[in-house]
Amino acid sequence: MLKSISCGDLRPEHDGQSVTLAGWVHRRRDHGGVVFIDLRDSTGLVQVVFRPDGPEAAPAATETAQRFRAEWVVRIEGTVRRRPEGTENTELATGAIEVVAAASEVLNESKTPPFDVSQETQGQVDELLRLRYRYLDLRSQSMHDNIVLRHRVIQYMRRFLDDRGFVEIETPILTKSTPEGARDFLVPSRLQAGTFYALPQSPQQLKQLLMVAGFERYFQIARCFRDEDLRGDRQFEHTQLDIEMSFVDEDDVCGLIEELYTAIVEEVATGRHVLKPFPRLAYDDVMARYGTDKPDLRFGLELADLSDLAAASEVRILRGATEAGGIVKGFAAPGCAGYSRKEIDGLIAFAKGRGAQGLVTIGIDAAAPSLSALATEHVRSPIASALGLDEVRALAERTGAGPGDLMLIVAGPSTVVNTALAALRNEMGERLGLADPTLIALAFVTDFPLFEWDEEAAAWTPSHHLFTSPHEDHWDLIETDPAAVRARHYDLVANGMELASGSIRIHDRARQERVMRFLGYTEEQMEERFGQLLGALEYGAPPHGGIAPGIDRLLTLLTDHAESIRDVIAFPKTQAGTDPLFGTPAPVQASQLKELHVAIIPEDDAT
Repeated sequence: MLKSISCGDLRPEHDGQSVTLAGWVHRRRDHGGVVFIDLRDSTGLVQVVFRPDGPEAAPAATETAQRFRAEWVVRIEGTVRRRPEGTENTELATGAIEVVAAASEVLNESKTPPFDVSQETQGQVDELLRLRYRYLDLRSQSMHDNIVLRHRVIQYMRRFLDDRGFVEIETPILTKSTPEGARDFLVPSRLQAGTFYALPQSPQQLKQLLMVAGFERYFQIARCFRDEDLRGDRQFEHTQLDIEMSFVDEDDVCGLIEELYTAIVEEVATGRHVLKPFPRLAYDDVMARYGTDKPDLRFGLELADLSDLAAASEVRILRGATEAGGIVKGFAAPGCAGYSRKEIDGLIAFAKGRGAQGLVTIGIDAAAPSLSALATEHVRSPIASALGLDEVRALAERTGAGPGDLMLIVAGPSTVVNTALAALRNEMGERLGLADPTLIALAFVTDFPLFEWDEEAAAWTPSHHLFTSPHEDHWDLIETDPAAVRARHYDLVANGMELASGSIRIHDRARQERVMRFLGYTEEQMEERFGQLLGALEYGAPPHGGIAPGIDRLLTLLTDHAESIRDVIAFPKTQAGTDPLFGTPAPVQASQLKELHVAIIPEDDAT
């Protein structure tokens, strides 16, 4: 037996017991011949002391320990002792005891690591280096804790759903390419020349087929693949909790997820809390108040529509936006009226970097006794000379600004205004420390548009996916007023992130074809791409709906140690989609391409 107990399991009740430990040398300290090491395994750290002389002397073990270096793998036999009074380490679970070594053995030496894994690596070590040596990065305590937390969350999900009658069913990884909103990863077939499988962007059609098959409650910890541009909260490969239920409505699905996520935060995570019950907010409402469909509800700074005030303004940038069919919105940043010119310029650059043409700033001096007693000298703005005091008061009342506050206003097309102000709102919330870091402000956003207009394609496209049902009383609007059609679609959002997306599905073939036909699919295209699902809908398909919470994004909210979803995935890709550890993507042998009937076209020749 290489070890009799794990390092992190030792406690004062083991005092006097002989133990055998094995693990990695976390740190070594030589105090005049007496050697101390912190020995680490997957459960934690324990201090081991090697004495060259005295009643507990182990000269041979001490001589061996003097050779130890960081990350060597060693085995130690010894006796557990309480630490001398005053030397306890209250920051360690094992800090009340130590192991006095009697024998030691080197199981494997280590080269000097490229970074110190005994210290925090996230934010301290270049991420490319961390990913190149991911097996070392995962030894750091925070990364280790992240992966263990991931395990515990997933196991909790499985137990929770099993207790409620859900059946876990695996669906194929090699499937058919169908429109899902992103590019597919394609896999050429060796046996069927010129044909391809696609890796699933989600098991959408498959889980609907399982409802037709009579499995009323399905779930899966599903691996999904999307060939899309990456960022901090995206990966080519991601993991989602895939759920589908028969004979349900929106309240059933959202209620299940609210119960699950509340329990995960309260029972699995530590130091976090949630809003209860989860707010349910209509899409049009959150876009008006926050400029985004994934608002951070941990702080206020709600946006105010100033378009009517702008239309009557003498300020050209404001009035001109409304005359061009745009909007004017803004919010008040509390206590920021004293911002310097440099700070104001920084905010303007931030807004422009998010698409705005500019940013109007209006500060109300903290010396102003009140809005009603506002004087010209109390207004600080580049457009102050064009603003009347009544106009400033009206803008302030609309945005909720008072003495000492700074109004931040953007004018232009609605999409641009909302995008810029949503980002600026989050930025100010962070700068001012308005968000409670222990709060996960979960909420459902509902009643999304069923369709959105694609300017480039000059066509309507699904806002979610084309299997989402509209509200029952909106079916007759599809051909006559598609922009007004609202979907039985719901997103779970938290702290500025989308965590899950789901909907009640269309379960009738004629209605499903009606939506597809409106979106421009021909009868042949419907059959070719969706024939398997359309056919199934003719065989007693029950009403059904589901949701697909992303596990990676949830985990970033449950830990203090994640800067992006890459920090909660064992072996992620970089933001450029590469894997520095394996060196992928990589060329393959010509013989492999030949077997797959695939040829590489030089980039210069591709058209």
